Amino acid sequence: MERAEPPPNGPDDWASHATRIVEQVVETVRDRSTKPVLFAVRALVVGSLVAVVATFLVVALSIGIVRLLTADAFGGRVWASDLVVGGIFAGAGAFLLKQGGERRSDHVGR
Repeated sequence: MERAEPPPNGPDDWASHATRIVEQVVETVRDRSTKPVLFAVRALVVGSLVAVVATFLVVALSIGIVRLLTADAFGGRVWASDLVVGGIFAGAGAFLLKQGGERRSDHVGR
């Protein structure tokens, strides 16, 4: 004898409906919790990698400039090369500090 299909509103319908609801709830919770955390972690990893590579490039470029100035421009006087490169970094730091403006803590006592 052939088995009959259950009616659309029969006993199996509530199970599939409950399954759909559970799937929707799980998907909503995942979208609102896991996705932002994954985005933040990816941004942190990429930012850290960029910072490490930028630091390496700045250090390597500084060493190259000091060696080039020492050998070619100042005839072996390392102190002169260090003075020039140090002056460049000090000037860049002063410029960045000036661009930063005042901090909020400076306004507290006023």
